[in-house]
Amino acid sequence: MGRSQVLAAWVGATDLRAPTEEAAVGLGPVAQAVSARDFDEVVLLSNYRKAPVDAYVRWLSGRTSCPIRVERRELSAPTAFGEIYTSAVDVLEWVLPRHAEAVDLTFHLSPGTPAMAAVWIILGKTRFPATLLESSREHGVRTASVPFDISADYLPDLLRRPDQELERLSVGLPPEAPEFEEIVHRGRTMKRLILRARRVAPRSVPVLLEGETGTGKELFARAIHRAGPRRARPFVAVNCGAIPPDLVESELFGHEKGAFTGATATRKGHFVEADGGSLFLDEVGELPRPAQVKLLRALQEGEILPVGGARSRRVDVRVIAATNRSLLADVTAGAFREDLFHRLAVAVLQLPPLRERREDLPPLVDHILAQVNREGLEQPGFVEKRLSAGARNLILTQPWAGNVRELHNTLRRAAIWTPEAVLKAEDIREALLPIGAAAVEQVMGRPLGEGLDLPELLATVARHYLERALDEAGGNKTRAARLVGLPSYQTLTNWLKRYGVTA
Repeated sequence: MGRSQVLAAWVGATDLRAPTEEAAVGLGPVAQAVSARDFDEVVLLSNYRKAPVDAYVRWLSGRTSCPIRVERRELSAPTAFGEIYTSAVDVLEWVLPRHAEAVDLTFHLSPGTPAMAAVWIILGKTRFPATLLESSREHGVRTASVPFDISADYLPDLLRRPDQELERLSVGLPPEAPEFEEIVHRGRTMKRLILRARRVAPRSVPVLLEGETGTGKELFARAIHRAGPRRARPFVAVNCGAIPPDLVESELFGHEKGAFTGATATRKGHFVEADGGSLFLDEVGELPRPAQVKLLRALQEGEILPVGGARSRRVDVRVIAATNRSLLADVTAGAFREDLFHRLAVAVLQLPPLRERREDLPPLVDHILAQVNREGLEQPGFVEKRLSAGARNLILTQPWAGNVRELHNTLRRAAIWTPEAVLKAEDIREALLPIGAAAVEQVMGRPLGEGLDLPELLATVARHYLERALDEAGGNKTRAARLVGLPSYQTLTNWLKRYGVTA
């Protein structure tokens, strides 16, 4: 079986001018490449408006028989290296698995900005080995000659140090960790967290998971259990906040028949059910004080006393606790016992919110959408969904206050409400829950000091509404200006330039 030849490039200004100004600018870099060399697929990344790019693709299609795929990516600035890098990696990781045979990649350096070319060089020399092309009217298409291989030796210490830390943390760990495969991630933050979780998994010490609602605390707890020596024993999950206060002790430690009104039979309790395995106590901060005392004894002594019982019972349970609030703050407020906190917090893992792990969003979106499509296969009339470039970009700009859970539910709602195969930006926007008090608080209620950056906050809000207006207006600046209350086309243009929004 042959190897697929795939060309990847950013669309440049000269490319867009070529269909109407060929006499002045020539064919443009991309058309030059497809005319001079054979490819099985062309993948174009674009941060330009949809209409001129669509017109260009129609023109380009007349010069090559291979399929052309366009991926639109919003950039805050044409030199935003991080955004350019993330966009390129996201597209390549989507393209490569689609080819059953081996793939030979070619990256075109000439179209786009110098920052885009630099990212192609870095990717082509490291993560995605590729042929590098350059082209011009004068010299035609040729393989680019890069005078040195980009390697870790040439990267700044700023980039090298985190990698060294990851290597240090991973000493002694097996190369594979299948138990953590369900935790979809790409960035260093989650890689470090998973490495720490893997280090603590073989030990039976208590673990405390802290993080906002929807950050995947139970997913981590189950992975830690499966990666440890208790994997063959029970994993029992308990939501402490869902148990009525007067039944907490009975639920956790069991009760004897007749211990209280309604106790018509003996109950084992969750500790006994988890004996030899792991007990996951979600929202542990909700436990009432009397139950905290008995939980402390269970951790200290390895014994529990059922409600109404006369004799203690030994249990061997690993406790993994989780909370969406600060237990230390609860200790200070007197709502949580300090001695119990220190018993639970032997190994503390703080799960970051989704807004602090933006690099993980693209693979998460793909993973969740694949889940939604699998679920939909059993539903009559369901059409497999995929995201338009505009929908993907809208997802990447959301704050996701509900984290992964909110993202999952939004994609599920959009898939249910949209009969077409392609989910557009408007479909995602309609599936988002209305902005409530919490979202307003996130913008308006931030504490003064503590890193508050008012210009950046204002810029974020401005970019959000400018991008929405351009999207809704189909790129028409006059209409977009009216949508955001600006007096004229020229005023909108000035705002777009000020905040780095590409029209």
